[in-house]
Amino acid sequence: MSVIDISPLTWEGLLCCFLSGIIVGLERQLRGKPMGMRTSALICLGTYVFVAMTRHVSNQMTDPSRVIGQVITGIGFLGAGVILARHGAIIGVTSASAIWVLASIGVVIGVGFPWLGVKLAVLTVAILVGVSFFEHHFAFLQRGVHQKSERKWQPTVNHPSRLRQDSE
Repeated sequence: MSVIDISPLTWEGLLCCFLSGIIVGLERQLRGKPMGMRTSALICLGTYVFVAMTRHVSNQMTDPSRVIGQVITGIGFLGAGVILARHGAIIGVTSASAIWVLASIGVVIGVGFPWLGVKLAVLTVAILVGVSFFEHHFAFLQRGVHQKSERKWQPTVNHPSRLRQDSE
């Protein structure tokens, strides 16, 4: 048994998970969204490990596809954690969707298509950036919840120094 042997995982699969997570996470992080590069890479990596390990434990009594179904269910809880309601508007749905897509990329890599996962990550960023570009540049796409607002919501921070100033 070699120290560098990680079977049933592969170094190529790990690299593709890392690249896919970094590609999507960088876009989210640069926009200041709830998930960044670390979270994205970990979601993709975790899903890959679960799916790739099913190939090692599968036999006549097990169904590896059930693991994929359970990953989809489990990742929904993680995605739900980034969806919030602020001033009557729902925010975080796009980040939750990105989490779901990252898990699917981990599944793709886990079933043996590592570079397809990286291509899907690039496509994901193209969708996130491309649609955002069109929404900002075409007025007919700025209706309802996609309407541009002058004031962006910013969280209230109860910093200890701020609390002292208010109480004095």
